[in-house]
Amino acid sequence: MVQKLDQKLPVANEYLLLSGGVREGVVDIDLDELNVYARGTDYDMDFTLLVPALKLHDRNQPVTLDMRHSALCHSWLSLRLFDEGTISKWKDCCTIVDHINGATNYFFSPTKVADWFYESISIVLSEILIFSFLCGVSVKHLDTIEMNVNMVKNWFRRCLKSMVQKLDQKLPVANEYLLLSGGVREGVVDIDLDELNVYARGTDYDMDFTLLVPALKLHDRNQPVTLDMRHSALCHSWLSLRLFDEGTISKWKDCCTIVDHINGATNYFFSPTKVADWFYESISIVLSEIQKKPQRGMPKVEKVEKNGTIISIILGVGSSRMLYDIVPVVSFKGWPAVAQSWLMENHFWDGKITEEEVISGFYLVPACSYKGKKDNEWRLSFARSEVQLKKCISSSLMQAYQACKAIIIKLLSRPKAISPYHLRSMMLWACDRLPASYLAQEDYAAHFLLGLIDDLQHCLVNKMCPNYFIPQCNMLEHLSEDTVMLHARKLSSVRSDPAEHLRTAIEHVKAANRLTLELQRRGSTTSIPSPQSDGGDPNQPDDRLAKKLQQLVTENPGKSISVFINPDDVTRPHFRIDDKFF
Repeated sequence: MVQKLDQKLPVANEYLLLSGGVREGVVDIDLDELNVYARGTDYDMDFTLLVPALKLHDRNQPVTLDMRHSALCHSWLSLRLFDEGTISKWKDCCTIVDHINGATNYFFSPTKVADWFYESISIVLSEILIFSFLCGVSVKHLDTIEMNVNMVKNWFRRCLKSMVQKLDQKLPVANEYLLLSGGVREGVVDIDLDELNVYARGTDYDMDFTLLVPALKLHDRNQPVTLDMRHSALCHSWLSLRLFDEGTISKWKDCCTIVDHINGATNYFFSPTKVADWFYESISIVLSEIQKKPQRGMPKVEKVEKNGTIISIILGVGSSRMLYDIVPVVSFKGWPAVAQSWLMENHFWDGKITEEEVISGFYLVPACSYKGKKDNEWRLSFARSEVQLKKCISSSLMQAYQACKAIIIKLLSRPKAISPYHLRSMMLWACDRLPASYLAQEDYAAHFLLGLIDDLQHCLVNKMCPNYFIPQCNMLEHLSEDTVMLHARKLSSVRSDPAEHLRTAIEHVKAANRLTLELQRRGSTTSIPSPQSDGGDPNQPDDRLAKKLQQLVTENPGKSISVFINPDDVTRPHFRIDDKFF
């Protein structure tokens, strides 16, 4: 508290720890305002800790206190007894009395000191709890995990390649997939969560990812991309296939809605719902074919579900279960015309990364506005840009964001109003608004957590959360007043005691980790089987490759180790240690 906050408390301090709580009468403090705690129900042992906010230890003569205004055994405390530095530090915790000679006297206020102390110790405890939360979330065996993730990425490429080769050649042959850490429910893309089934970490999966798969891509234009937004709310658009060649139109006609123009021409609009239906059917066929010819070391499909316009797949890989939310998207190079004005503003990332990195491309994701037409409307997504911007955000702010996200996912889950993506947008706005020197401070995660909660409450009360890239789009304008006030009250309870809500989040993480370890101990990664899994596959994936890599890491400390896996034959991995291949 001395080092990280405002240096109010004495650096060289003396604390008195007494056996027994205040309710036990160890100090003479009135009990009327104290909450009732019961031994056994609330605690097992109790203590009282006296913490000096001020100390006057350099006088040998008797101390004379100002007891003119008080009953016996009581006193006011004037800061005239202390030096100017102490007065300057504690002014905000004083009541002020002007003397008749014009001088100002600062009297140390017990209520203001108590308020300051509660706020300060809450920040310190939150800092500790954020660290505990992040330690609980972190993965221990990072080498094994990274290898499993790479294996699954290669496996997905094989699946998608099969879709191109064996089905109706709809997907681009030369495609670019964006893999994001965290599922759609974690807010990594702006997709409404209402239609998604509830999956729980620990119970259903251990790690989650989002994979953006372009169904169409338009990468051959250098000018700003102008979309047909006449029928849509801000941040949304219909997509006419007139932007594409005749071959593309012919392939995708069955996934379009048709609108006849007054001049007799037919316009095909790419339908997000029809594309999602086609994608689910196609990937189900491919997974079924792969499951018929299992290969050792390949992931086991445990669940395949369609959640609105995304496909959720849970894979068993070694002793881990990975949730992949697969989102069919339309990929564009360049930048949308509707977001051009955003580029003219000053931003926190200026000078840290280039504009070319930020505006390299954007997506249309299958999500519509609250009054939009589901069959036609897509939502603009800047997921590629957000990956770049994340590099410029301090670790302390990211820690606060992760902790705040864990709190609001549980607290504000019903009714649906605030998603983790809203919180992400607020964090980016905060980066633009606050001084870089402040955001760069280490060990400020607790301060940033309180700031994010305050920003979130401000957005709710004002029913205003601008999209970071298209500020004229208010992502909360559809909320009712009742919903706004309900969530604002819930956030007030978080703000008054953030440490308690962090403890709850930590308990959820610990419970999820216990479930994961229990499943690993049993040697099972089974969940609710999908139609594609037979439950009796004798060639279940094993951990031999992971163990081999672990052995290499142990035997070659400090060396660079890479694993190369042929997705068509994972039984023969190749290792590189520095410049040597094995």
